[in-house]
Amino acid sequence: MPNIGWLHPQLVHFAIALLVIGVVARLISLTGRWTWTSPMATALIVLGTIGAVLSVKSGTDAHGPVERIPGARDAVVEHEEWGERTRNLFLVVAVLELGALALRGPRERFRKWVAVASGVLGIAGLFVVYETGEHGGELVYSYAGGVGTKSGDTADVGRLLLAGLYQQAMLDRREKRPDAAAETIDQMARRWPDDLSIRLMAAESKLLDKKDPAAALAALAAINVPPNDMRTTVRRGYIRADAYVAAGKKDSAKVVLEELARTFPDNPRIKERLGRL
Repeated sequence: MPNIGWLHPQLVHFAIALLVIGVVARLISLTGRWTWTSPMATALIVLGTIGAVLSVKSGTDAHGPVERIPGARDAVVEHEEWGERTRNLFLVVAVLELGALALRGPRERFRKWVAVASGVLGIAGLFVVYETGEHGGELVYSYAGGVGTKSGDTADVGRLLLAGLYQQAMLDRREKRPDAAAETIDQMARRWPDDLSIRLMAAESKLLDKKDPAAALAALAAINVPPNDMRTTVRRGYIRADAYVAAGKKDSAKVVLEELARTFPDNPRIKERLGRL
């Protein structure tokens, strides 16, 4: 079978949806109120089980790059084990579902009990599905498993690095490590010198982390913002105004904000900042 690791996210989410709805439909069918939910349950559970089998295969195909991330191997193994439990349990449930369909003639009276067994095992299966998804989410969000590494594309890897540097800088700032925050942001600026948002962040860091309003104003003066980029224009103006205030030049800060207010008269936040001056 070909490598289908790139399909893992799609297969996993389809399998989860099909299995959850299928088990719920089976439980409803046991009440005897809506007979159409019984064939619906069988179809969804069988399709979801096929999805679970493919999800395990795709996860095995995809795990290599993620497992090589330092510290991520145990999380990968745990997620795989829960995925295999899900597959194995629902293979049993699917056999029960198909077995119930095969009961004919004198044995048809056992069909309801087979359906009950399927429903009970299905409830246990939903718990296993949840655990598999929970460990998969931990792998993605706590270990960056697959983020930037799924495609191996240069741009994706760069975005992964940028996100990590940004989060580290914000953490350093929250935990009162301004020198570390400034160094991390400077690293971002060196690596992506043409990115306008990063240049603005670096200028702001000179004000917030290095406490150097003059350097912040000099950095802002070197940044040209496209005239149609309202968001960046306003942000640059806010940083300039804050730098002037930090330098003891409130009148200059007022001039900057008044200019912004004339350019963007419908922006109430600019007026609020003016009022605070």
